[in-house]
Amino acid sequence: MNSRSLIDYKIFVPSLLILIGIGTPLALFESESLELLNSIFDSIVSFFGWGYLWYGLLLVGAAIYFSFSKYGQIVLGDPNEKPHFTMFEYASILIAMGVGSTIMRTGMLQWTSVANEPPAGVEPGSAEALLWGNAYSMFLWGFQVFAIFVMIAPAMGYVLHVRKRPLMRISEACRVIFGDKFTDGWGGKALDVLFLVSILTGAAVTLGLGAPIVTYNLSTLLDIEVTFGMTIIVTIIWVFLFSLSAYLGVDKGIKRLSTLNMYLAGVFALFILVAGPGVFILNYFSDSVSFLLSNYLSFSLNTDSVHRGGASYMQSNTVFWFAYSATWAMLHSVFAARISKGRTIKEMILTYLLAPTLLSWAATGVLGGLGVHRYLTGDLDILSFVQDEERMAAIPEILSTLPFGSISIIVFIVVALIFLTTTLDSTTYTVAAYTSTRDMSRFEPAKRLRIIIAAVITVFALLLMRIGGLPPLSVISGLMGLPVILVQFILIYAAKKMMDEDKAWKYNVKRDEYGKAS
Repeated sequence: MNSRSLIDYKIFVPSLLILIGIGTPLALFESESLELLNSIFDSIVSFFGWGYLWYGLLLVGAAIYFSFSKYGQIVLGDPNEKPHFTMFEYASILIAMGVGSTIMRTGMLQWTSVANEPPAGVEPGSAEALLWGNAYSMFLWGFQVFAIFVMIAPAMGYVLHVRKRPLMRISEACRVIFGDKFTDGWGGKALDVLFLVSILTGAAVTLGLGAPIVTYNLSTLLDIEVTFGMTIIVTIIWVFLFSLSAYLGVDKGIKRLSTLNMYLAGVFALFILVAGPGVFILNYFSDSVSFLLSNYLSFSLNTDSVHRGGASYMQSNTVFWFAYSATWAMLHSVFAARISKGRTIKEMILTYLLAPTLLSWAATGVLGGLGVHRYLTGDLDILSFVQDEERMAAIPEILSTLPFGSISIIVFIVVALIFLTTTLDSTTYTVAAYTSTRDMSRFEPAKRLRIIIAAVITVFALLLMRIGGLPPLSVISGLMGLPVILVQFILIYAAKKMMDEDKAWKYNVKRDEYGKAS
């Protein structure tokens, strides 16, 4: 089979052309582009920040409704078929996809941004600012962001595993609303191109911005400067790993790496607790969770409307975080739908809401707690360091304060590298499945196609890393969340409409030995 028959060029080629059209001016005029895009984003925060905040809560409400209503018991696939993965494997894959390497960076350093620029009325660097910082880090990896990630999945899972449509695409899930003419015409193609552009853009940004998590730790470990050559070497190793994992597929590659990383991350966390300030970390974790739960509505809805100094760091960052998460929502949902055959809608949604959240809170508690302890004891003036130096350089500085500091850095690099890999192998696999002309209800995407997709992501990211363009592209990626939000609500309605048409809550549910829905 040649590559022409593997790829749907009607959506793949336009997506690449749009990427080139976006990336070229951003790279040629990086500072001007970044200034313009930040200005646009600041305007959105000023005029529509409240909308993003309510958007996150609305999706949490939708997740709860779908989970605990009659729709929650609907099975994605044959009700008599057992799920392909154990619950641990399933949760590990969703965690690796949903959290990725970003938790290694935000868990360690996010609290410093808030501690240096806390909410109005709180003194920077104070005890209260430190609590705001870690609690906010946990909030970012909480129920809203994972509801954003998963709420397209019911429609995608249903159209793939129950209605068994051959193409695993957003347009197919919208067919029930817009009809055949729109779906098979320009409208469906536009939806699918939007998906590919948003995901390929996000993947390139992840590849470009993820590399420093590794390079700055290597720089400290080997006592050498961070250079573009080092970044290239790290990126090539990383590309080989995620390409190989995507090539091997979900069972032999993605699943094994995801479960391995859960064990490695657990061992690393235990080491920090035992070798580091374990009692303080556990106390600080408890305080952070308490502070988060006590102020959850404030984190979720506060716009600082009565403070006239402009949007605070927390407000603008929350809006950007939700917008950026929306950009990734289609990818996460398509991937979650792909691996959820045999799971109920309730199992799929609640696993995605709870498993990554709990892992993220634990990681933030351990990594953030270590940094806060070093700041409070005077071992490292981390709040000044992150303002005066490259932020990523603070991570190895914190890890170096542990016994066997070099080993700690090595383990951190390995865990971060695997997290980076499990994010992009899932991305590569999903994009390959999305652009494939094969019947995705029965087959996996061709292995050759997975390699082609990995190459496209890599080349685009390396070009932007070399000539500039990644910072403005990250803002573009966040801005692209706006049309995706509209698509999300359309697909939530599409899921309900399909299940209502089929009366799936009657016929596509697991039954006990007496024939009653269980």
